Amino acid sequence: MSAVQQHRPDQRTAQLSEYTPTEPVPEPGEAELHPGLDLPLLRDLIRPDHQLWTPRELRELTRLVTSELTGPLLDVVRVDDEQRWWAKLGLTSGVELWLLSWAPGQGTTPHDHGGASGSFSVLFGALREDYRYPAGPIRTSHHDVGASIGFGSGRAHQVRNVSSVNSASVHAYSPPLLPVHYYSDLSEVPPVPPQRAHQQQKEHG
Repeated sequence: MSAVQQHRPDQRTAQLSEYTPTEPVPEPGEAELHPGLDLPLLRDLIRPDHQLWTPRELRELTRLVTSELTGPLLDVVRVDDEQRWWAKLGLTSGVELWLLSWAPGQGTTPHDHGGASGSFSVLFGALREDYRYPAGPIRTSHHDVGASIGFGSGRAHQVRNVSSVNSASVHAYSPPLLPVHYYSDLSEVPPVPPQRAHQQQKEHG
């Protein structure tokens, strides 16, 4: 079955990959990789010794993973027309890496990434992103296959597949495993970024 076709998971198995979030994160210099992508190239790209990734570095990571590991990614990805599917590809003390699929009409609720910088690259299909930085306007971007974007810690967004064909994308966040904050609408994003708000609470606590 082609990875870009509809796929309904076996009800006897979990919706997600067998490789799901774990805590604590690996020790510096160590990496956990999805069993379907435990490859020397991915281990090199995910840089287990690198602690804090910039948006530009994250964008380059997801770009290289989608372009250099296309075949293995297509072997792993599944698309379910009833619920969103995702799998963790890798985790180090500095970064987390995910593969997400999007059937037509599927998307996220508005959210931020808890102060983490992030990126995503479109493996196939296309995605619409509505996004906002604190105190800024709501903007919209359309990301076609091969597109990559990196963003800073203050960005909140909603990502959706508004096309008539399946989509998939690779996402990365640094620092890893920070709690995501959800909103009913992007207009509710607070004027202070999550990371800065947390720092202010500590200073005045």
